[in-house]
Amino acid sequence: MLKEILSISGKSGLFKLVSQGKNMFLAESLSDKKRIPVYPRDKVVSLGDIAIYTEDEDIPLSVVLTNIKIKENEKPIPFSPNIQPTELRAYFETVLPEFDKERVYPSDIKKIMSWYNLLVASGITDFEKKEEGEEIEGDTLPVDPEESSEK
Repeated sequence: MLKEILSISGKSGLFKLVSQGKNMFLAESLSDKKRIPVYPRDKVVSLGDIAIYTEDEDIPLSVVLTNIKIKENEKPIPFSPNIQPTELRAYFETVLPEFDKERVYPSDIKKIMSWYNLLVASGITDFEKKEEGEEIEGDTLPVDPEESSEK
């Protein structure tokens, strides 16, 4: 699910990939549903490609967002824009105790918290990626597309 959610440098908020063309693609803002063109010169990162530094290995953002969802009972995180770095680190430690305190900056934590709130406000709360053949809402996706067509 997070593979389709994008962060675009220079643009506030998060965007959902709508369609892809030859030299650009179309993205829709999660907050106001406005569609914008995104060109190759724009720096774009998929949330599915982001990982958080820990003492041992990098943890995918989907795991961190799922931990936040469990902690907050699928509700937005109540935090002030003027929250202190020590408070940010203390909160993040409850979500991901083993995060690398030297390489994960308070601005990163604040961004993750803001992203979580945007995703929840948009109705996106399933952060784990679904693989082919895995159950989704009671149905299974066929591994081979030919298997799903009736003969």
